Amino acid sequence: MVIKVYIASSSGSTSIKKQQQDVMGFLAANKIEFEECDIAANEDNRKWMRENVPESFRPATGNPLPPQIFNEERYCGNYQAFFDAREDNAVYAFLGLTAPPGSKEAVALARQQQEQQ
Repeated sequence: MVIKVYIASSSGSTSIKKQQQDVMGFLAANKIEFEECDIAANEDNRKWMRENVPESFRPATGNPLPPQIFNEERYCGNYQAFFDAREDNAVYAFLGLTAPPGSKEAVALARQQQEQQ
């Protein structure tokens, strides 16, 4: 499974640039393999991203803005959803990946499962 982060390499927005760097920096720091898909340099990437962000996650006006995160073809979310998952120690679940043993997320998940038994 490959995590795909749709970015715009030539965005004029400082906010978008920071969000893109935040997502990719986090993934790299946690050794989560990902592919950068540039919507500014590749029209096919732009078209695919826009068509595959679910209707319920699209802005009321205009097109979805990067960064948008997918696990292969499955939509994970935008920056805000990523940020929320990170705050909740649930990034691996957000990405549709198994948390590595010993990670905060794996420990929290094990604790939850024990409490439910």
